[in-house]
Amino acid sequence: MQSTGKFILTLNCGSSSLKFSLYDCHSLSLELSGAITHIATTVGTFKINDREDKILKKDLKFYNSLDAAIKEVLNWLKANGSKYPLAAIGHRLVLGGPHRHDTELVTDELIAELNNYIYLAPNHLPEEITAIKLFREAFERLPQAVCYDTAFHHDMPPCAKYYPLPVVYKKEGLMRYGFHGLSYEYVMSRLTDIQADKQKIIIAHLGNGSSMVAIKHGKSIDTTMGVSPMGGLVMSTRSGDLDPGVVLFLLKRTNMTIPEADELLSKHSGLKAIAGTGDMLELLKNEPIDGKATEAIDLFCYQAKKYIGALAAAMGGLDLLVFTGGIGENSAAIRERICAGLEFLGISLYHKSNYENNRIISSIDSRVIVEVIPTNEEWIIARHTQHLISKQLIIQDYEKAI
Repeated sequence: MQSTGKFILTLNCGSSSLKFSLYDCHSLSLELSGAITHIATTVGTFKINDREDKILKKDLKFYNSLDAAIKEVLNWLKANGSKYPLAAIGHRLVLGGPHRHDTELVTDELIAELNNYIYLAPNHLPEEITAIKLFREAFERLPQAVCYDTAFHHDMPPCAKYYPLPVVYKKEGLMRYGFHGLSYEYVMSRLTDIQADKQKIIIAHLGNGSSMVAIKHGKSIDTTMGVSPMGGLVMSTRSGDLDPGVVLFLLKRTNMTIPEADELLSKHSGLKAIAGTGDMLELLKNEPIDGKATEAIDLFCYQAKKYIGALAAAMGGLDLLVFTGGIGENSAAIRERICAGLEFLGISLYHKSNYENNRIISSIDSRVIVEVIPTNEEWIIARHTQHLISKQLIIQDYEKAI
């Protein structure tokens, strides 16, 4: 794609946040990034930073819905359209059902099919579909692409992908999709070819939502999340894996409705349920005076440690462990506590490197290399969108020629 002085807009929607970035169409260099946080909860922040991290805008305002936040971003983009003309828009989508995984253009047919799979991701997909519709209305002539967070795990082996349930449910889309795929793809793009293709790698994406993936010969062979982003590790407000009997207990014993159970397991469980907050920085700050904070941190690190061991066993060994995500990138204390006791796997941290947030934090005699790599899902969305639009232009030129 030749440089046109235009930008690719990337959108990453959450249940209470909206992140967006602008990337140069040709070089994919970041022009600016922004976010609206705390949507429909408390007073939100609408913040935009330029490529040098200088603040271009910072406003405090209550946004009562995602629609309101999207319209605020749209107004800003329209007002600054001459300075930041758009060439395409790329959306992050949590999943596209059992059959869609490749990056593709947004069409009416796609939106109709996505609506059919809301039951697989009721806490994410409705907001993402809403964003697609509103941005299509606002920029109806722009090509828009969707990038699926599950695509990275699409080729997991059957033993890791499917549940031991009657096949009729598989046909309904009940399978282990895995998530954080765009993050994992970015981290893999930062590794050398030898690391990516030859080594046995675990990437730990630790944040408000947390998961891990086992990568062998450059491919995802297992991951901690399953049919939804609620599974696997304990998280900020999500329960992580539970005995199915727990869900049956909630439904039978407490007469809880399915929506109430969904709300409990996704928004009022995890670290928040134990210690009253799911914010890891707050938990670490409170730990000296709050036993519940210690309990929550211990559980988080214990489960992370346990899953590293399980994923290493699935690969028959481990060569490289990568920490990423908000907690993984920024909390040396949590990295240290997770790795403590994993010497039998060949993991040994170098204390100084870890607390200085160096990229390589393992000791010189550690058999397993341990790295910290900041993730960038938005850049991956921009790259996929650029590639797709370039391909479409080639096809159009070919069709005109014949």
